[in-house]
Amino acid sequence: MHSPPHPHGGAPNGGAPHQARSVVRHRDAVTELLAPLLAEGKTESLPLRDALGRGLAQDLAAPLSLPPFANSQMDGFAINSADLPDGGAELRVVDPVPAGATPAALDRGCAAPIMTGAVIPSGADAVVPVERAAPDRFPAPGVRSTVWLPATAAGTFVRAAGSDIAGGERALAAGTFLGPAQLGLLAALGIGEVTVHRTLTVLLATTGDEVVEPGRPLPAGKIYDSNGTLLESAMRQAGLTVVRTAISSDRPEELRALLRSHIGAVDLIVTTGGVSKGAYEVVRQAMDGQPAEFVHVAMQPGGPQGIGQFEGVPFLGFPGNPVSCLVSFEMFLRPVLSDMFGSPTRRVSLPARLAHGLTSPEHKHQVRRGSFRSDGTVRLEGGDSSHLMHALAGSNALVHVPVGVSALAEGDEVEVWML
Repeated sequence: MHSPPHPHGGAPNGGAPHQARSVVRHRDAVTELLAPLLAEGKTESLPLRDALGRGLAQDLAAPLSLPPFANSQMDGFAINSADLPDGGAELRVVDPVPAGATPAALDRGCAAPIMTGAVIPSGADAVVPVERAAPDRFPAPGVRSTVWLPATAAGTFVRAAGSDIAGGERALAAGTFLGPAQLGLLAALGIGEVTVHRTLTVLLATTGDEVVEPGRPLPAGKIYDSNGTLLESAMRQAGLTVVRTAISSDRPEELRALLRSHIGAVDLIVTTGGVSKGAYEVVRQAMDGQPAEFVHVAMQPGGPQGIGQFEGVPFLGFPGNPVSCLVSFEMFLRPVLSDMFGSPTRRVSLPARLAHGLTSPEHKHQVRRGSFRSDGTVRLEGGDSSHLMHALAGSNALVHVPVGVSALAEGDEVEVWML
């Protein structure tokens, strides 16, 4: 069994916190909670085509240099720069050098037509683009001719061997998110398979007697469950494997049995709802006797949070309001997984200017929903309430107002995370 996280401002299993925990401190606690998963070192080797979106499990050194040989950056004439004085010179044209060929050495006073990517012949140290030549075209095959070329410095339009990366250098660091550019680099280095972190499996449990699965009749006093779909979609988009349970009732014994039925098959348990201080907080009750704590984070929305273990499996309890649970995922779980496993990729963070003013509780980190525009401004969508799903659906960014700020004016700069 993994050891429980150290307390960071909250009392175990539902006790009143001494003070609100900062966002950074709670993120550190989540990192500590999940660290044993990284220490287990569960990896798999995949062909490059199957590794898109995964996190690299180990440092990779370049097995060869890129480029592996000096080659031409342009279609032109390979020359020795010493043959071209300041006023240029007429040189004899020799056999061309196509890409992929092994060229003969270049004699002094000669110019070899060369294609982009072709090997620079021994004796040549520069390339003159064909459009700078006179005549500005290659001679017909088999025709003996000369060409006038202007003075050209050594190294011009030559891609030196190893100018991108030298053999033996670190090509990618462990924890790198493998996107198209990273996989393209590995392919260029001749690497066909890559070792990545195994995808984590998350058990997602939605709780509440008041919620009903979408598509079913809605009795009076009930609401449809949006949290399950919202979080499952966010988690799957982040590359996690999600096991989603049926909605659990507000009976703690039922939730405990539900969670226990998945022990051994999942890496992490995430619940929504039942983490506040009310009389029917089922997650708090179900965690009785487990090494878990329920704390208040100085964040709006998403203040109430649960963290710890259930039967040795890492556990995170997110609030029940839909915006609160998504903000909790974006603020705590997604960035920690990115830092530890390289996947998912971190949200793009940009500065933006407010299209209008706002107010914020000074002692909390407020996260608002907004629309970031091409002119660099961001307009808030809806208010600060945590139930405004329509406003969330109309947003493309999270807007951050840090602790210590109570008001911002139109034109003030804020940090936004692009969704």
